[in-house]
Amino acid sequence: MSTTTFDRSTTGQTRVGDRKAVVHRMVMPKHLCPFGLKSVDLLKRAGFEIEDHWLTTREETDAFKAEHGVKTTPQTFIDGRRVGGYDDLRRHLGRAVADPKAVTYKPVFAIFAMAALMALAASWAAFGTLATGRAAEWFVAIAMCLLAVQKLRDVEGFSNMFLGYDLLAQRWVRYAYLYPFGEALAGVLMIAGALTWISIPVAFFLGTVGAFSVFKAVYIDKRELRCACVGGDSNVPLGFVSLTENLMMVGMALWMALRMV
Repeated sequence: MSTTTFDRSTTGQTRVGDRKAVVHRMVMPKHLCPFGLKSVDLLKRAGFEIEDHWLTTREETDAFKAEHGVKTTPQTFIDGRRVGGYDDLRRHLGRAVADPKAVTYKPVFAIFAMAALMALAASWAAFGTLATGRAAEWFVAIAMCLLAVQKLRDVEGFSNMFLGYDLLAQRWVRYAYLYPFGEALAGVLMIAGALTWISIPVAFFLGTVGAFSVFKAVYIDKRELRCACVGGDSNVPLGFVSLTENLMMVGMALWMALRMV
């Protein structure tokens, strides 16, 4: 993309056909502003003709901020009026702006969906068909592994949130640190179908304690908490989905135990 010479007078120019915007964004050898790219892309998709000004040095960027009294870039101007940064631009164009503090089930749904797709892919590779009992087993086991990865990213953060509601962890704090490793171990062994004498009791124990803890916190004590199932920085509310995760582990353990009989 070609650059336009930095000219502060351009911030007051008239739009062509009411569809012209001016964007000032950082484009430096060691930093390319992602929100600047997003702003340009959003404007293009909205049908604007864009005058794209690159701020190529720190000095140029600081001078621009000082002149317009802003703390961040990119900055978009439409019809000579400053709209603001990327989120401001989204609002101006009637687009939704995500609230980083809002509760959401998206991380859990994403993990379960990916686990299902991976299980189906494995079933196809192993048996040449999607509809197999092994695919269902792999789905639960892979979901356990993916959830464990989220916890293992920050075990300390996970433990802080987990201690808020898990009954065993509140009595024995070290359990909060062991839980992610136990979940990962059981998941990997269940995928392999190996050492079931370890994976079955571990999954059953983790799932049972977790189910009782979630049920008590949510449905008996009526507490509004965040679930640690996808890590300590999650905005997933503790509730039905969290209970389902634990019941899936219990069900998987019982199913594999019955298969051994």
